[in-house]
Amino acid sequence: MSEIKPILDKVLVSVKSGEAKTPSGLIVSSKTKDSEPVIGNVIARGPGGVINGKEVKMCVERGDKVIINKYAGTNIALEGKEYKIVSQQDILAVVC
Repeated sequence: MSEIKPILDKVLVSVKSGEAKTPSGLIVSSKTKDSEPVIGNVIARGPGGVINGKEVKMCVERGDKVIINKYAGTNIALEGKEYKIVSQQDILAVVC
């Protein structure tokens, strides 16, 4: 199995695929679905460090459920699973 170790302020997020239907049974159009943020789990994170002359401390931990902007970061597929690598600043929220 391959392992991905993010560097600096990067975070590896396992992407959860969205539902095509609402709980009431309405089908969500692809246009609406494309604008939704992405929810996923933090798989790994970099150590932080000095970036552009500023100290960056990591605020997320492995296992955190996070919301990120759909268009942020880089999409990758590894061993049949979808991931995103994003900068910590692209994480909108941690779901508690």
